[in-house]
Amino acid sequence: MKIEKIFEYEINGPLRIKLQRLLVECFTEDYPKDRIYFKQLPHFRFIAIDDKNHLVGQVGLDYRVMNLNGKPIRVLGIIDLCVSKMKRSQGIGSLLLSKIDDFCEGKSVDFLLLFADNKKLYLNAGFKSVNNECTWLKIDDENQTTYGIGHEKMNELMIKEVGDLKWENGKIDLLGYLY
Repeated sequence: MKIEKIFEYEINGPLRIKLQRLLVECFTEDYPKDRIYFKQLPHFRFIAIDDKNHLVGQVGLDYRVMNLNGKPIRVLGIIDLCVSKMKRSQGIGSLLLSKIDDFCEGKSVDFLLLFADNKKLYLNAGFKSVNNECTWLKIDDENQTTYGIGHEKMNELMIKEVGDLKWENGKIDLLGYLY
């Protein structure tokens, strides 16, 4: 298994087609059929390629400043981590998360942040569920338009401390869209 880092602007036609197929396979009817992102392009991705040179997994990553209780924090957001149905339960998701941990070492990242319905993989990788009140930019994914600001506690919110700061309960302003 090989894990490669690729910047979004480097994704070409053949890889774009493979990513599109993988995302639609993993996220079924919810995922747009005409693009390789749900609401916004990630900055870069890690892609998993098997020994037959097939794309079998991917994760998008978005680096930004957020506001936690009035203080700026540096966050690497995890977006659309997925593994091909035929390759699940083989440790590929864990391998992608491990690659993200390695990537963060020595970098200016305070927290990893994601939203997950199924938390098992992430709990096993050292993430924890948090119960902060969230504020974010609402994006209509179908029309690619902004339609407001969201405010609520999100049960799906998970974080991992990868820098020197400790996570706090309270308010988190994503200063952008919800992953």
